[in-house]
Amino acid sequence: MNDVSRSFRGNSNAARDIAHHLHPYTNFKKHEETGPLTIVRGRGIYVTDDDGKEYIEGMAGLWSAALGFSNERLATVAYEQMKQLPFYHAFNQRSHEPAINLAEKLKQMAPVEMSKVFFANSGSEANDTVVKMVWYMNNALGRPNKKKIVSRLKGYHGITVASGSLTGLPNNHRSFDLPIAGIIHTTTPHYYRGAQSGETEDQFTTRCAEELEALIVKEGGADHVAAMICEPVMGAGGVIVPPKGYYEKIQAVCRKYDMLFVADEVICGFGRTGNVWGSQTMNIKPDILTCAKALSASFLPISAVMVNDKVYQALADESNKIGVWGHGFTYSGHPVAAAVALEAQKIYDEIDLFGHARRMSPAFAKHIQSFADHPLVGEAMSVGMVGALEVVADKKTKAPFDMATVGAGNRVYNHAVARGLFIRNMGDRVAICPPLIINESELADLFGRLRQALDATLADLKSEGHFKG
Repeated sequence: MNDVSRSFRGNSNAARDIAHHLHPYTNFKKHEETGPLTIVRGRGIYVTDDDGKEYIEGMAGLWSAALGFSNERLATVAYEQMKQLPFYHAFNQRSHEPAINLAEKLKQMAPVEMSKVFFANSGSEANDTVVKMVWYMNNALGRPNKKKIVSRLKGYHGITVASGSLTGLPNNHRSFDLPIAGIIHTTTPHYYRGAQSGETEDQFTTRCAEELEALIVKEGGADHVAAMICEPVMGAGGVIVPPKGYYEKIQAVCRKYDMLFVADEVICGFGRTGNVWGSQTMNIKPDILTCAKALSASFLPISAVMVNDKVYQALADESNKIGVWGHGFTYSGHPVAAAVALEAQKIYDEIDLFGHARRMSPAFAKHIQSFADHPLVGEAMSVGMVGALEVVADKKTKAPFDMATVGAGNRVYNHAVARGLFIRNMGDRVAICPPLIINESELADLFGRLRQALDATLADLKSEGHFKG
């Protein structure tokens, strides 16, 4: 990875990072050996490391930097808000204008009618809050046993104890003693990998709904199962776009058992799927919606939970009974973060960012589909401005490479980095999620570098005898 070992001497960034910094999502022993790739500045869709090498940020950082990595207006708004009111809280009926204005704006933007907006600092905190809301609501309604929440295998909803339990990825559970009780997981709606022989997409989605219902019944039915949470398009699980009709069928099951439906829009929200919300793209009618990441274009940490009036009234009644809604964060609706998020939304409107993303989506899809004939690519999938390629050993049988000995997806990643492109591999699924401001020539450059990375990976695998195709 950029041969950072050459920078381990003395007081270098790499040496100091290894000595002092504990990273998220990292193999610590490997990090001690290879060190970090340190980014020092950003410009548009590009970032630059401390050796001066520039990269296309093909993942918008972490699915999040919608406006890229430089925006003078957002910097100015943050500075002006810091001068006026650098911090205040929202506890005990206190408030401030940035939080009020942002809550009002989000309600206006919501895909369905919502009642109130609660602010947190990350997608994990937002989804953790949802778990507590669901439990609190059902206690308020005199349903103390109705607490179980359904998520999906390969779903990603965060990394705190409750949100990490909602996440359906093994490495987010292993050795953490997760998931906690009451969090259950149902079928991944991935037709390419999950369909049975001869099964149509409609039959597959029907089976997903039937398996969901069977799980709900097994877990106690309407008396025990309270909610289901879904990313409209599954992100960290591999960019999985459920087939047409899937959400209509599973929402019908949730209604049958009087369950809340929660849309996790942390990745999909604010234009990523071609609409403001992934819920609009996928025909979801949520009772609760969480968002983060592009809420502030990722310039500052902030997230939000929107709830409909049914949920709010139950929370309000119970808070009145107890005397307080005993939940919140010091930085809930932090005035600087809220001001920056509100300004980001103004910029989105002024430059028609969501319209731009929608207009760029056909070009993005065409680029993704151009890889369908590549010898290594089994599936090429996209919606809006997010997509993925699945690297396989055999296109006909869909047989994967051995993850431990070959690591094909990681090879693609490393070859991409060498060519000045950041992507993300989740096993052998390679994700692309660029800043929404990207233009056609930049998009062509991004996918050109990705093709070079795939071709280099193919050459490696052939020379090592891992690929016979």
